[in-house]
Amino acid sequence: MDYLTLLQILDSTLRLATPLLLACLAGLFSERGGIFDIGLEGKMLAAAFFSAATAAMTGSVWLGLLAGIASSMALSGLHGLASITFRGNQLISGVAINFLASGLTVLIAQSWFQQGGRTPSLIGGGRFEEVTLPFADALRDVPVFGPFYAEVISGHTILVYVALLCVPLSWYILFRTRFGLRLRAVGENPAAVDTAGVSVIGLRFAAVGICGLLCGIAGAYLSTGLGAGFVKEMSAGRGFIALAALIFAKWRPWYALYATLLFGFLQAIALRPDVLESMLQFKIQVQLLDALPYILTVVILAGFVGKAIPPRAGGEPYVKER
Repeated sequence: MDYLTLLQILDSTLRLATPLLLACLAGLFSERGGIFDIGLEGKMLAAAFFSAATAAMTGSVWLGLLAGIASSMALSGLHGLASITFRGNQLISGVAINFLASGLTVLIAQSWFQQGGRTPSLIGGGRFEEVTLPFADALRDVPVFGPFYAEVISGHTILVYVALLCVPLSWYILFRTRFGLRLRAVGENPAAVDTAGVSVIGLRFAAVGICGLLCGIAGAYLSTGLGAGFVKEMSAGRGFIALAALIFAKWRPWYALYATLLFGFLQAIALRPDVLESMLQFKIQVQLLDALPYILTVVILAGFVGKAIPPRAGGEPYVKER
């Protein structure tokens, strides 16, 4: 495999890992606050649709992004209402959101656009354009680093860089701020937080709100950055892969980056079977390569990657003692 091919694979890895990273960080905030959320898939799907639909109708990708975030946060509010206010089962609520988003997106898309559950293809200002970083063209001819900077680091949409910046920002918020300390405490011992006079309900709603924001950006990226419109079930299990990456990362932001890059790399390899076949010297079924991220998800969820201990109060509704 030559250097240029490697750079192309790494470039695809970063692009494909971006929605996984955003969804993984979304789940991290929610679960650190004690709210398990398997509805990441549904929120991403809803955000992808409303982002693409709004961008198609207005011609503005930024309005599309806001619409995607709003739809995702609305579903997060629904999940918070069910699991925090009414103390319902968090897993059932998440499953319901996934089914709701799966059905409603196709139904509304068909009603609005009559294209079989799709949105019109996005062009011009309806999509996020690639950003060329400073000196990318000037450094292109510099050996080794120049092509890496020009091909892998530069040339992505702004949401890719937003996702990468969210990693240190999430680490700082969770481990260096009072809000982060309280949020982590709510996920471990909500009674102690309540005793200190801090609102457990308020912190948990803040956690699901942040989760909705990040899922909204992830969904908008799928349809207006990575793709050029919405198609049925375009999230393609990424929400569940993000949950597996979160367990693999042991609920830590930097580990989440590494885990999602691994999944992104497997997806990028699936797009270039010729490269893997030339390295291994035998033919590989494309379907097997496509299944690799999902196989790794099953392996992680089965517990073959070491012990991962979730927040102790995760999944348990908090009942205030009187």
